[in-house]
Amino acid sequence: MGFTTVDHYVVRYSTTMKTDNLTNILEFHLMSFSEDPDLQPVLIGLFLSMYLVTVLGNLLIILAVSSDSHLHTPMYFFLSNLSLADICFTSTTVPRMIVDISAHSRVISFVGCLSQMSVLLMFGCMDGMLLTVMAYDRFLAICHPLHYVVIMNPRLCVFLLLVCVFISLLDSQLHNLVALQFTCFRDVEIANFFCHPSQLFSLSCSDTLIKNLVTYLVGAILGFFPISAIIFSYCKIVSSILKISSSSGRYKACSTCSSHLSVVCLFYGTAIGEYLGSAVSYSPRKGMVASLMYTVVTPMLNPFIYSLRNRDITSALKRLQRFKV
Repeated sequence: MGFTTVDHYVVRYSTTMKTDNLTNILEFHLMSFSEDPDLQPVLIGLFLSMYLVTVLGNLLIILAVSSDSHLHTPMYFFLSNLSLADICFTSTTVPRMIVDISAHSRVISFVGCLSQMSVLLMFGCMDGMLLTVMAYDRFLAICHPLHYVVIMNPRLCVFLLLVCVFISLLDSQLHNLVALQFTCFRDVEIANFFCHPSQLFSLSCSDTLIKNLVTYLVGAILGFFPISAIIFSYCKIVSSILKISSSSGRYKACSTCSSHLSVVCLFYGTAIGEYLGSAVSYSPRKGMVASLMYTVVTPMLNPFIYSLRNRDITSALKRLQRFKV
């Protein structure tokens, strides 16, 4: 066995293998937004502010829904769980990034990398699944209003939430299981500010068939099918709205969907944009900005979208403020 030093940390490799393939990786090296020392305090302040706004905003949504009996409906039940998933989703990347910037360190252990990837995938998948379930909820509310209360009963809501959790756990552990089978890596440099699954998989020099199979299978199940279900739901919703004769009825139906549709476009739009951009010509800097959009910016904007474009949430927040005063 031999040793080589890579940026102040040790990587073990086998002398019988090619020198460009590293085995027994102990640590990875994450990419930073800037190496300029003068920009470090600015980046820390920016990301800390965004993180605090994300956490406080989503906590307010959860508090408003739980404290107001008028919001104890399926739609707001899923919204509060979406806010909780957003807090956890952002918390897997931003605190670590802030600590790394302040400590001038970009090193993450192999175990830490897999842990971060697993948690990130779980709550990222949870976001997508909940948005799909919320589209189904809006489809039933607008297209089948007379049967809505009977179909979307509390038991079904809890069941759908558990299905979302189960699929998210399955996705997370499937990626983790495949990553644990990797025996060698081409490099230790991850071209992102967190352990991105596709970046980690691309560094592996293990069997490409298994990596591609998992990537495309999970992409189809968690990407194609949810997006197809959302598009189908909104096609039916638009068709039903066009059949409403009164303008006030159309406005009310549209207002209940506008917030959800905005969040869907923001979440899936940035994720698909990153995927297509990496498929055409991947740029590490552009990839980091795209990752920042859907891991930090989207969860931060969700509370604003729902509070500004939803009268029920706005009223609940006002009542909550009066109650505290």
